Amino acid sequence: MSVKITSLELENVKRIKAVRLEPSPNGLTVIGGKNGQGKTSVLDAIAWALGGDRYRPSSPEREGSVIPPRLHVELSNGIIVERKGKNAALTVLDPSGKRAGQQLLNEFISTFALDLPKFMAGSNKEKAETLLQILGIRPELARLDQKEQELYFSRRAAGQQYDRKKKYAAELPFYQDAPPEMISVSDLIQRQQAILAQNGENQRLRMQAEKLLREREALEQQLQDLTGRYKAVCAACETAQKSAENLRDESTVQLEQDIQNIELLNEKVRANLERERAEEEAVSLKGQVDQLTGQLETVRESRAKLLSSAPLPLPELSVEEGELVYKGRKWDCMSGAEQLMVSTAIVRKLNPGCGFVLLDKLEQMDADTLQAFGDWLTSEGLQAIATRVSTGGECKVVIEDGFVKGETGVEYAPATEELVAGMSPDAKEAAAKSWW
Repeated sequence: MSVKITSLELENVKRIKAVRLEPSPNGLTVIGGKNGQGKTSVLDAIAWALGGDRYRPSSPEREGSVIPPRLHVELSNGIIVERKGKNAALTVLDPSGKRAGQQLLNEFISTFALDLPKFMAGSNKEKAETLLQILGIRPELARLDQKEQELYFSRRAAGQQYDRKKKYAAELPFYQDAPPEMISVSDLIQRQQAILAQNGENQRLRMQAEKLLREREALEQQLQDLTGRYKAVCAACETAQKSAENLRDESTVQLEQDIQNIELLNEKVRANLERERAEEEAVSLKGQVDQLTGQLETVRESRAKLLSSAPLPLPELSVEEGELVYKGRKWDCMSGAEQLMVSTAIVRKLNPGCGFVLLDKLEQMDADTLQAFGDWLTSEGLQAIATRVSTGGECKVVIEDGFVKGETGVEYAPATEELVAGMSPDAKEAAAKSWW
């Protein structure tokens, strides 16, 4: 069971003359009153009583009082804490009646519970750091955050290269009529020479046919004498004519144009090849971007799994980019009630044995927000003692001029009877005026 404050008695501390209070065991106990009446002094006195000299006010004695401060706090675990006398000596009694010291209180009293505004005033990163240290996952989360950042910047650089290369490839010209490979002048000249050689052979055959035709004409004149020879020549002439009729000369016009335009043509080929290379590089970079994206998602999933498996003090509370996030909102976007809920939950997680917190200046919260915060405290079994500039019904007690309003009369506290006994009559009278 977490430890809570069951009752307290405070005398002659700062602005307090005499205050007795039994806070509600769960939920919100509001101490009201106007400014300068001693509300905050109650919280300072509790912090001093339980937290030790580090919380001792610089001027703890009430102005005008001749009796030293007295602080008496009883806790739900049966421990009684008291500070009294000129030096505010500490007395701690455990349930068995044995005396103890500050070390016993430090075992279950959270320093943040005594000074929650200090925790809330820290930066969001400082609050997140506190939570991660409590959960024990700070080193692993820091490693994942570093890996996520490295992968993010690597992916961004690869993505920028991909975008530039893709844009560069799209801007390059592409010629559908260009051949797939570069053409050399020597290849075109060799093809031209081969055609010219074939055409020369064709011309030779034509000349031969003409020669035979002339011989035939001559032989016709000698037909009577050379009939046999004439028939043979006629047969050869007929064959040569048929061969000549089937021959077709190839045109070199296109090759001549290609030779003239070879530089332009090769420029088109080079442009097409450059575009193909750019597109291939873009595809390669896209694969790199996709791979880095997958690694980044894996790291983010590991980070989310680490946080989701951690025993966070509140549902929907997390740490993102090194800052506290509650219900998707960072600290500066949370409502006042949400900030108090988050802070109180973290304080409880820091020291589960401490079941209370002290809160100052709740006047910025409206009635509905105050009620919502109180209901949450009750549902969580937490105790909060808070101050508010108000005298309304939400206040359990109202402090007025160092007293609980409505309580009158003067009586000496048992802890100071010995001091009073040794005083002069004038000092006793002055002391009596300082007590209710």
